[in-house]
Amino acid sequence: MVKCPYSWHKEPNLPKGSDSMTIRIAICDDEEEQLRHLSGLVGEWARGLNLGFETRTFPSAEAFLFAYEEDNSYDILILDIEMKAISGIELAKRIRKEDKRVEILFITSHFEFISEGYEVDALHYLTKPVAEDKLHAVLAKALDRLHTEPPSVIISCDGETVKLREPDILYVEAFLHYISIHTGEREYKIKESISSFEKRLSADFFRVHRSYLVSLKAVTKISRTDVTLEGGTLLPLARGKYDAVNRAFIERN
Repeated sequence: MVKCPYSWHKEPNLPKGSDSMTIRIAICDDEEEQLRHLSGLVGEWARGLNLGFETRTFPSAEAFLFAYEEDNSYDILILDIEMKAISGIELAKRIRKEDKRVEILFITSHFEFISEGYEVDALHYLTKPVAEDKLHAVLAKALDRLHTEPPSVIISCDGETVKLREPDILYVEAFLHYISIHTGEREYKIKESISSFEKRLSADFFRVHRSYLVSLKAVTKISRTDVTLEGGTLLPLARGKYDAVNRAFIERN
């Protein structure tokens, strides 16, 4: 199998006292010169703020999607709208099916595409040639939103698309080919495996049993046989999981 090409840059470890958050940014544009230009501007912005960062560049939407299957943990996407085969708008729509949190910035030469961006909650549009000060201002806005908005997941339930904030999810229960997502307000039943759903959540969630996934933020007590959640819900703890869930609980609280 031939892998689609992409390149990436990881900033070296920053000095002690710098911001420990690593911002992961993907840039997708079918013009090589634009990729170099945007990557350079992103690097200048991150280094200027003393941020840890990683950037990956992709020459097409297809190349991005190929890599995205194995690594989808991006914070910011910079997408050219007018790419061949799969446009930036179409790429963003595919990404939004799985990731509502990532900040999306479109690069375009034509403003007539702007209205389509509302469907994917685009942060901003910039026109080519992209000016350094304007890109840096939008990246600063994206960073601010990433710091203030909690992680979330997108699900399809009863014909509707629903955004669930991770802090609202208490636990997830598996039933054959379905899972029930329990929040403080209601229960959502969707057709998805618990293993697949687990991959879409942050490290704040722990698989305490083959049929149960719990929010460590909602756990109030852990025993050798079960875990207790806010509101008194008691869930079984699989044999051999006690030490691991205790370590995870301490680390995430």
